[in-house]
Amino acid sequence: MDTKSIAFSADVPLPKLLDKHNYAEWAIRVRTYLKSRDLWEDIINVSKNAAPSGQENDEDAINVPIRRNYMALDAIQMSCGPDAFSEIRNSCSAHTAWQTLMKKYGESVSLSLNTATYLQYADLYKAVLRGKLKAAKEFLDSQPEAVRKAITHKGETALHIAVTAGHAHIVKELVDQHHQDDQDGDGCRARMTKEDLGIEDGDGCTALMKALEYGRSELARYLYTRTPLKDLMPAEKDKKGAMLLTRAIYSKNLELALDLIWRFPHLTYALDDHGESPFLALASMPHAFPRENQLVFWKQWIYDHCIRIDQSASSTYEIRLNINSHLGTTQSVPAKSIVSNLLGIEQLYDMKKIHSQSKELLSSMCEVIPTISQTLQLTSGGVYDAINRAVKNGIFEFVSETLSKDPRFLEKEDTNLRNILMLAVLYRHSKIFSHIHGLDKNKALTFYKDRNDDNVLHMAAIVEDSTRLDRSSGAALQMQRELQWFKEVEEIVSLNIKEGTNKDNLTPRQLFTKNHEDMMEKGEKWMKDTASSCTVVGALIVTIMFTVAFTVPGGYNQNYGFPIFLKKKLFMLFIITDALSLFSSSTSVLMFLGILTSRYAEKDFLKSLPKKMIIGLSALFLSIATMMIAFSAALLIMLSDQLQIAIPLICLTGVPAFIFVWIQFPILKDMFMSTLFPRILNRKMKP
Repeated sequence: MDTKSIAFSADVPLPKLLDKHNYAEWAIRVRTYLKSRDLWEDIINVSKNAAPSGQENDEDAINVPIRRNYMALDAIQMSCGPDAFSEIRNSCSAHTAWQTLMKKYGESVSLSLNTATYLQYADLYKAVLRGKLKAAKEFLDSQPEAVRKAITHKGETALHIAVTAGHAHIVKELVDQHHQDDQDGDGCRARMTKEDLGIEDGDGCTALMKALEYGRSELARYLYTRTPLKDLMPAEKDKKGAMLLTRAIYSKNLELALDLIWRFPHLTYALDDHGESPFLALASMPHAFPRENQLVFWKQWIYDHCIRIDQSASSTYEIRLNINSHLGTTQSVPAKSIVSNLLGIEQLYDMKKIHSQSKELLSSMCEVIPTISQTLQLTSGGVYDAINRAVKNGIFEFVSETLSKDPRFLEKEDTNLRNILMLAVLYRHSKIFSHIHGLDKNKALTFYKDRNDDNVLHMAAIVEDSTRLDRSSGAALQMQRELQWFKEVEEIVSLNIKEGTNKDNLTPRQLFTKNHEDMMEKGEKWMKDTASSCTVVGALIVTIMFTVAFTVPGGYNQNYGFPIFLKKKLFMLFIITDALSLFSSSTSVLMFLGILTSRYAEKDFLKSLPKKMIIGLSALFLSIATMMIAFSAALLIMLSDQLQIAIPLICLTGVPAFIFVWIQFPILKDMFMSTLFPRILNRKMKP
């Protein structure tokens, strides 16, 4: 439809075509146009005698002067885009067409009628969104009531917008505006209340919740200290308090979460707007708790011995706010300021602080669990789901702390009828597995079956997408780890469990073989590729060192046939290291050939293949090291009078050797540890 060729008014341009994005603006412009032609009251606002809502039709609504009706209908149709026009193409009534479009594109009648209200705050919205403090202040000075008005269709105030955009300076100004002194009608000064900070948007979120949701931690702490206690109190059956608490947990503002849980302990199992309890939210945060192999050894040592968290500051609620200076507060985290200039220490401090706070939050929440007497309340409050999720995420502290409060949770099953021992095996969390096994003195948990009649040994045969296999270096080590898990679980179950079948009539061993066929193929390929690459390097070293043994530096005495530098100590070092390099490289080649010719049975991945790889890689590393030493000794012999040249050359020769070892050493280390120290079931762990 070409709107340029049609003009229903010569002096007024057509409004912008209606689509799904611009209904609010379109409604204002069309309504203004209809009012200017005196068509709005008679056509759009039907009389009291019109048919009830839902029963009207075009014939009823067209009981107005026909020409006026079609003038209004023409204006509406001409301002519709293709999609909008298709909704009203069969309407003969302007009133029916308007109502149809409003139901299709408008949120409600009241939204349509109040669109002008939102548009009058457009300048304030733009100023706040763009961080223009001066423009925002000028607007608020002219319209002070706008500070608490909804300025968007989502019901957001200027404070909501400033928090979402992260403009701290505007948040400070708006909060001051909320708390400024005002003058009543009698000329007396009176403090404004803090209730404005609790204004909610259309989703029921306050500015504080928005700050947490968008990760504005500094702003969240700032707003939290200025929010009155009554606005933090749970409302609507604890939904509001749970919303604030879960958002604080997910954004890792745990000092806020701690204060809330100390004030309102029953929020532990209250449900938020997503039907999730704070206890369940904490179980979904594995990174908030210490994890195994999370740090390299030197960072772990610093974490354990060089960083101290002041526990006294968190025993009672006393948040030391670290707000930016433009918010007008002081920084007072001395430990952080001292270590912030040291490389990496600040991150370790923040990590340990989060870990400390999460443990304290967990402890406070677990104190509430014994007070919950009804099983239904435990289920609806997400306590059971939280324990299962903590097992899945490998949060050992969460599982041990919860079980210490109520050992009955040991026997609780998830929706698939799997107890927490089965889940610990399924998700391959060895520390949790060892702890639960230590608590299960009578091995009662090993006799459980899930909906598919899978027992705990079947769990060791199942490979879940979330199973922690990515920590192993290569598919071969993944296969080895899976075999170790199956063997460990097999040792603690009875014979009838080992031979038990599920609904698919598969025993645990049969299920293991079926589920690990692809992993075995990948493991075989990884082993052969690694062995082939290393064989080439080993064979090259064998060739070089064998040749060097008969072409010694300095040559031979022509009279006696002995090497010229035979009596020098450096020459003896050269001969010994050359022999060691030749021997070790030959050994590595033989080991790698053994890997290439192996039968690759399932059990070979447990010890046979890894041991061959360990010996082969170790021998290869030794051959490279001794080859470099032999080369260095030869250089020193020939350039004994020119050390300024020999020493830099020796240093350069070590670079390629170092790179090779640096690349391959992690594989050797992982294979050595997984083969000799698997550490799955710790039978010495005390419950």
